[in-house]
Amino acid sequence: MTMRAKLHELEELRRASQEGGGAERLARQHEKGKLSARERLDVLLDPGSFVELDRFVEHRCTDFGLEDQRYPGDGVVTGYGTIDGRIVYVFSQDFTVFGGSLSETHAEKIVKVLDNALKAGVPVIGLNDSGGARIQEGVVSLGGYADIFLRNTLASGVIPQVSAILGPCAGGAVYSPAITDFIFMVEGISHMFVTGPNVAKTVTHEDVSFDELGGAATHARTSGVAHFAYGDEVSALRGIRDLLGYLPANNSEVPPDVESVDPPKQAAEELLDIVPDQPNKPYDMHDVIGRIVDGGEFFEVHAEYARNLLVGFARLGGKAIGLVANQPAVLAGVLDIDASLKGARFVRFCDAFNIPIVTFEDVPGFLPGVSQEHGGIIKHGAKLLYAYCEATVPKLTVITRKAYGGAYDVMSSKHIRGDLNLAWPTAEIAVMGPKGAVEILYRKEIAAAKDPKEKTEELEREFRAKFANPYQAAARGYVDDVIDPRHTRQHLISGLEALANKRDLNPPKKHGNIPL
Repeated sequence: MTMRAKLHELEELRRASQEGGGAERLARQHEKGKLSARERLDVLLDPGSFVELDRFVEHRCTDFGLEDQRYPGDGVVTGYGTIDGRIVYVFSQDFTVFGGSLSETHAEKIVKVLDNALKAGVPVIGLNDSGGARIQEGVVSLGGYADIFLRNTLASGVIPQVSAILGPCAGGAVYSPAITDFIFMVEGISHMFVTGPNVAKTVTHEDVSFDELGGAATHARTSGVAHFAYGDEVSALRGIRDLLGYLPANNSEVPPDVESVDPPKQAAEELLDIVPDQPNKPYDMHDVIGRIVDGGEFFEVHAEYARNLLVGFARLGGKAIGLVANQPAVLAGVLDIDASLKGARFVRFCDAFNIPIVTFEDVPGFLPGVSQEHGGIIKHGAKLLYAYCEATVPKLTVITRKAYGGAYDVMSSKHIRGDLNLAWPTAEIAVMGPKGAVEILYRKEIAAAKDPKEKTEELEREFRAKFANPYQAAARGYVDDVIDPRHTRQHLISGLEALANKRDLNPPKKHGNIPL
């Protein structure tokens, strides 16, 4: 056979590998509102940048008639490409081939992608759309999942790992995305659960739909499993592109800088009027953030989950930052179990990937109550504390209003290696709020007063004037400066520049024992 004939044969084989499970199954995929495995990569990656690997791999199973059903690629498209010119490794499961089920060879292809990404020090993105383990292959397919889980774990904290759930993801398959750093889901087509609705009904007699049990809204708002939920696949895939713009390629690099759209010394007059004069009146911390960061752009993570704490990415002076902020508009900004978990995971991610952490603090304390105590608020709150203590990246904090009790300590205080701690004149740094403090300290005086309510209010005013301010903390150096809110952006950018070469080390250890 001549070279030209061989090349013609190669082109035919390549064409066959492009067809997946065939036109009929692709049409069914589209009818469900889903893109094909290759269409998803076209949206995710820079045009023309995708380089495919293992396009001719086929399964090896000869049981249950599978020897007569072979598809080049075996249900997953793998390779590498670029996002904004930066290399990423990818895999995209093809539901048109055996329902995207994972076989021995399917798993080997994903393992190769993970191994290559780790060796190259670049992010890896998995687009999941699979019916689970290929039953016909038995334990071999289960072993394939375990091989993937191991790679996810070894790569954790070394390269960014992102998962998109673009179809079903059930049983053991959910644990690979769960180990990765960020999970994207799409309303109406994404489902994640360890056991499905039918099993739940049989075992626990709970009658629940696919969406209620494991849909995008459930995991983005209730369980916190998903970090992002979008209305369609294209938006989700573009969201992944946006996310990677804030991240370094690996843990030995820093995030890419961009040209700042706003001058560093730009003052924000509106910041003088956002925090209410009344200490118990809520306000939206988004309004503060939007007037300080570059372009007012805040790429929020877990936006619908534990909304009393905000986390996400932004830029200051063109440099990427991880942002953590109490949200006074929700539960007065208290820390509870969900918020602690949300914050701890985010802080640890930023620390792993050299992303400075900026904290906006307005916290009255930890949420009281039986459900919180029985749910383990002590150990869960300690996770957030542990994460901040452990972090060695630059840590900058701005106290806008309340910083009470143990929550003051937790939110990147100077005592746990906060590098630059600033306060607005409205800051109240104390063991507890004036009302609670007065009721404890002056219990007898209040009880003996002719008008206990009037006496309480008088004592509250005295306590607030003496203790509920930033100046006692500043006098001890716990706050580095009390600043004009209008110049917060300038102070933070200057602080980031001063800390750009920060060096801080934790004691040598195999690993710590975070209170899980």
